[in-house]
Amino acid sequence: MSVVDVLRAVAGLPPKARASFCWGQCVRGTYAPSDQAKEITKSRSFTMPSRVLARFSADGVPPNAVDTDGRSLRGFSFRLGSGNQRSEVLTQSAPVHFARTLDQMLAFLQARMPGPDGKPDMARLEAFSAANPETLRQASYLAANPPPASLARTIYWGVHAFPATNARGETRFIKFKVAPVGDERRPSEDAATAKSTGLLRDLESRIAARDVRFSVMALLDRPGDPVMDVTIGWPDEDGREAVRLGTIVITGTESNEACDASVFNPAELAEGIGHPPDEIFAARRDAYAISQTRRR
Repeated sequence: MSVVDVLRAVAGLPPKARASFCWGQCVRGTYAPSDQAKEITKSRSFTMPSRVLARFSADGVPPNAVDTDGRSLRGFSFRLGSGNQRSEVLTQSAPVHFARTLDQMLAFLQARMPGPDGKPDMARLEAFSAANPETLRQASYLAANPPPASLARTIYWGVHAFPATNARGETRFIKFKVAPVGDERRPSEDAATAKSTGLLRDLESRIAARDVRFSVMALLDRPGDPVMDVTIGWPDEDGREAVRLGTIVITGTESNEACDASVFNPAELAEGIGHPPDEIFAARRDAYAISQTRRR
């Protein structure tokens, strides 16, 4: 059974549904690069202005529900550039993934498969967690760092280390961090609004008010940073040196078919941003392609 099949089985999803982050909203916008972007990458998708197609999502949360405990994982996928100068980036509301290898990911999901009573075997689940403590890091992060009530005020992280090459041929690893612009202005009001309207209506109202802007940041590597294990965050990710690559402004909503027509494929990266070396990136790349084919 593939990871796509197991993801659907654990969530109880029909065959043509997305295997993960099945609820979401497709949006459109613009990207404007910063003057610093060229210092990090020669990728035209990050150094040139472009239109943006993006998708906000939440794992296991109905569209108009209020994410009261803040522990559901959220996603923000976006496409910059066009043609053969296109990059597609997947980010989420935690800086770590829940598994280090494909085998561990499959075992993690299989331990959560519902039994005849519709519930997972807790003894089996606890035994797996005890033997694989690194698979608890994502849930622990979400529990300790619940995101704001609004998708538009959430910080999104890329869990993979991408080799970035600039025009001088200099290559270093970066991680993506997508941070909301202006979230310091009225946090209490933002929380109250989002909690009273639900995730989708809150997002729509903010887009209508032209209040959804994100800085696309590149976190810069240091010697010894882990690049092969996506269950481990880089030390001091919040405080380390970062370069603003550009700004995404969300200007409107799109029909979800616009995002479903061609999947956000993490392997789609314009020259200047390379494929991360970790095993989960390769598995995710293949899984997205399989999932897209089956949804047609």
